[in-house]
Amino acid sequence: MTALKLRGVSKSFGGGLALDRVDLDIPDGARTVIVGPSGSGKSTVLRLIGGFERPDAGAITAGDRILADASRSVPAHSRQIGYVAQDGALFPFLTVAENVMYGVPRAARSPRAVAGLLETVQLDPSLGARQPSELSGGQQQRVALARALARRPDVMLLDEPFSALDTGLRESTSRMVAETLARAGITAVLVTHDQAEALSFADHLAVIRDGRIAQAGPPHELYTRPCDPVTAGFLGDTVTLPASSSNGAASCPLGTVMVSNPELSSASVIMFRPDQLAISACGCGEGNAAVLASDYRGTRCVLTVQFDPPGVDASRPDAVRIPVAGLRDFTVGQRVRVSALTPGVLFTT
Repeated sequence: MTALKLRGVSKSFGGGLALDRVDLDIPDGARTVIVGPSGSGKSTVLRLIGGFERPDAGAITAGDRILADASRSVPAHSRQIGYVAQDGALFPFLTVAENVMYGVPRAARSPRAVAGLLETVQLDPSLGARQPSELSGGQQQRVALARALARRPDVMLLDEPFSALDTGLRESTSRMVAETLARAGITAVLVTHDQAEALSFADHLAVIRDGRIAQAGPPHELYTRPCDPVTAGFLGDTVTLPASSSNGAASCPLGTVMVSNPELSSASVIMFRPDQLAISACGCGEGNAAVLASDYRGTRCVLTVQFDPPGVDASRPDAVRIPVAGLRDFTVGQRVRVSALTPGVLFTT
């Protein structure tokens, strides 16, 4: 079941096109993440869904109800949509409890209601007497979520809510938010520029680029079968090799390998994720590549290799960079064998 639909949605600001005929389905009860670089239009999508902006063209619907089109727009407060801003947007002059109370409908306001909401986001109700400035960044985001949950929205919008947190706190807060929304059965829409955060938080992922949705679907599908090389590179490290395809396989510097999209017969390159490749050391004259450079980065090492016939210049465009586990020890000039563990993805460039 689809909670929200965007069809042909366009939006301009000052003559610049921010969104260009965006089509997007947001599944009911799912965690949809819209990920893209700065200026891609992801926050504009969120603002249109929330009712903070009106589309110039197209429509946004919830079931049979039109939330917005070019001629009308349901006010933000009437949409049953919650919103958590990037900085939490807590009132600094109110206590934590008063901030949460602000979101509770007047008829239901009580200390017990506030305590229940704080417990929902895994905060001790005793923190209610503190000022927001006395909380950590992660705790402030939890208070903002509690306030947004107070009105029991059907959809929760999250505008890069973890971006100001350090890595460890970002991961734990993200998990808590995902678990809280899942327990409440609330559809979530999060926007971020962080690919790792997008892949871990989402069960439905949309990549936006230049104001258009490049690809949408399950995170694993987008990661393993991206629609184009740009989307592939945006979602993570890639190893791209020249290739030609025939009979459901591809010929490339690794040899003949299987592919996940054999229907593409006009391919010129094949893409692998680094964890799809195995690299093993070989003796002199063996293997299919030589190590030109080794860039040690602790948990991983980025090897620059030249496939046969061997080359000598690591800056050459046909030299390939492959991240491998950092505990592996390879030396410049060493012969190695690179092989594919799983099928690659073909592209036409």
